[in-house]
Amino acid sequence: MAWSAGKIGKMLPSREQQTTLAYRALIALSFIYFVRPEDYIPGLGYIPIAKIAGGISLLALIFGVSGQWQENKPRELRLLYMLYAWWCLGLPFSSWKSNSIMLVFTDCVKCVVVLVLVSLVVNSMRELRQLLKLQAAAVMLNAMGAILLHKVDVDGRLCGLGNGALFNPNDLAINIALNWPICAMFFFDTSDPLFKTMWGFGLLIMIRGVMMTYSRSGFLALSMAVFVVLLEFGWRGGRRWMLALPFLCLVPAVLLAPTNYGARLESIVGTPGAGSMDRGSAEARKELLIRSIEITATHPLFGIGVGDFQSYSNMWMVTHNTYTELSSEGGIPALVFFLLLLRQAFRNLRAVRMNPALKQDEKTQLIASSLWAALTAYTVGAFFASTARLLFPYFLVGYTTALYKITSLATETTQIPGSQPAVVPRPRRGPAPGYGWSG
Repeated sequence: MAWSAGKIGKMLPSREQQTTLAYRALIALSFIYFVRPEDYIPGLGYIPIAKIAGGISLLALIFGVSGQWQENKPRELRLLYMLYAWWCLGLPFSSWKSNSIMLVFTDCVKCVVVLVLVSLVVNSMRELRQLLKLQAAAVMLNAMGAILLHKVDVDGRLCGLGNGALFNPNDLAINIALNWPICAMFFFDTSDPLFKTMWGFGLLIMIRGVMMTYSRSGFLALSMAVFVVLLEFGWRGGRRWMLALPFLCLVPAVLLAPTNYGARLESIVGTPGAGSMDRGSAEARKELLIRSIEITATHPLFGIGVGDFQSYSNMWMVTHNTYTELSSEGGIPALVFFLLLLRQAFRNLRAVRMNPALKQDEKTQLIASSLWAALTAYTVGAFFASTARLLFPYFLVGYTTALYKITSLATETTQIPGSQPAVVPRPRRGPAPGYGWSG
């Protein structure tokens, strides 16, 4: 029996249905990455949930945004494409080719998929807020659960629940620092006393969680996040009373700090002393930094191969620095592409913050300010952690792209951000040329 074009067209999903399916796949990917239900529900550990979610997301990438490849061209996506292409070009020069090939076509591909999906699939303020709330709540509950269950390693440092991306104390601390401003945004955004209490209590718990990890990088990232939140939500947002909070909380923080926490922080700028639990890590990281810079100098174009620093350096440790991780393993061009990617994310947020039509929109400004604080905290934390192939920085950049796209279209069509439509029309031209979208 012959099928007419009309019947086939009715059976195929519409553009709106495709986008909805892609968004649901993105929600599933975010839930699995940040929540990791297989770590808490017996039996799920035997199911390759992460691989299934990755496959679903890849299908969503292929079919859900297939019609938007030529329509939407945010600069950050083009920069990530160039970074990924450079990683691929460097494969023949890798010191351990099989390892680099595996990582480039697994971990690195996931980073591209995440940024593409968040950038092109999130089309309303409601969808963006759902993703932000899922991520922030997952990290907050993970920290709360770890504290309540006293989940610590052999040194007594707080670990994340399960064995996922938040298990390591340093990874848990930096994720808490990045999500703390987002939780602060939801605290100020709600007027419901119950939810305001929940978010406020969560903010305090997250600070306590960073302290219990004894992570020096987490402390620096959280300090930057808190500082920017005070400037953005306090000074710039008209809540000047917030500027007194650090002074009011200083004494309680000192009194309630974990044992030897002061000695741990002193090791940031001085020689580690008794009680710092350093075990030579400060000196080791100094050696890793020097070694990664030396490798960058001797392999400046393509580096030594993605993921090959541990074996090539004979130190069998990661660089503990995202920037030298990129330059030593992918060459200086890889580092440049990544820095331009972060720069574009800040430009997206600046365009939203400086848009005259949005300056009086408190909800939009709260989101922009929280992402600004989170991104600033990440740039600091990235000096002390290897995150080039982790997903959370690409989620963060994607949020800035989605926010810029949504607000640009809202101001063009005189719609209120967060209202209809659930799927936006093709963007023509952003209000601030050069800030992410080209027509």
